[in-house]
Amino acid sequence: MDLAQFVRALPKAELHLHIEGSLEPEMMFALAQRNGVALPWDSVEATRAAYAFSDLQSFLDLYYAGAAALIHEQDFHELAMAYFARAHADGVVHAELFFDPQTHTDRGIAFETVLNGLERACEEARERWGISSRLILCFLRHLSEAEGFDTLAQALPHIARIHGVGLDSSEKGHPPAKFERLFARCRELGLHVVAHAGEEGPPAYIVEALDLLQVERIDHGVRAAEDAALLERLAREQVPLTVCPLSNIKLCVFPQLEAHNLKQLLDAGLKITINSDDPAYFGGYIGQNYLETAQALQLSRAELKRIARNSLEASFVPESLRAPWLARLDALPD
Repeated sequence: MDLAQFVRALPKAELHLHIEGSLEPEMMFALAQRNGVALPWDSVEATRAAYAFSDLQSFLDLYYAGAAALIHEQDFHELAMAYFARAHADGVVHAELFFDPQTHTDRGIAFETVLNGLERACEEARERWGISSRLILCFLRHLSEAEGFDTLAQALPHIARIHGVGLDSSEKGHPPAKFERLFARCRELGLHVVAHAGEEGPPAYIVEALDLLQVERIDHGVRAAEDAALLERLAREQVPLTVCPLSNIKLCVFPQLEAHNLKQLLDAGLKITINSDDPAYFGGYIGQNYLETAQALQLSRAELKRIARNSLEASFVPESLRAPWLARLDALPD
């Protein structure tokens, strides 16, 4: 089989996917028209032309504007189903979806409207394609910890339907330490905890996420390469990093994919995974991220299998669910 077929055949988990970031311009415009929402752009083409980001903030400005089209439970259901269809085509067997309730509740959308739509899609994807999934509530780090606690209060009646919490949005100037008490409370509730760190923020943010928030995975984490002691720790402790190569290029974290440090991190013994982040905005879903990264960095098939294995091992699922996926992976030739 050729490389593209091999990538599709890899049973893999996607662990860093913002469901709002899978909102393609065509769906954005269809939902905006259906819901009577005015967008800043007058066409799909004009929207795509705006996808020239200089940094994380320039992307977030567009991201939040587009999210305004999402209003009803059915909108969130359709959004997630469109993602799951693409994930299935890319060989994803398990997906852990980030969602940003504050992006919607601040617009007057009820928390349960978001959750109900996404959960219904998760159930339908399992029935239709056999994809398992988890929902991870992300707190917006540019907002205050108090606002995060307000969001957690809204989530409490539904806490059994949420599997973890994360931390996303603007990284610069918003260190993980800002949310230490909030994450302590989430851990008390038995939730898994992850956090974005070391994308635009310094390696010290990764250390804070590990030591203060006590996260189980680091989302992005590519700037760990700037700190030799941190690199050694991440390798020793096998903390998974959910790396998003095409996103890193689109947001100018690296100038081109050939300059990405993913292979450097992998060679240093880190538990690296490949994910798509906000694929509608960054030019590729998970399969495209695997394929283009493999080509740019000359990754071997054994290395791609290792990355897929890392994703399955780093997922928040019981071993009974993981074991058959690993068996399928092991059966593939290098």
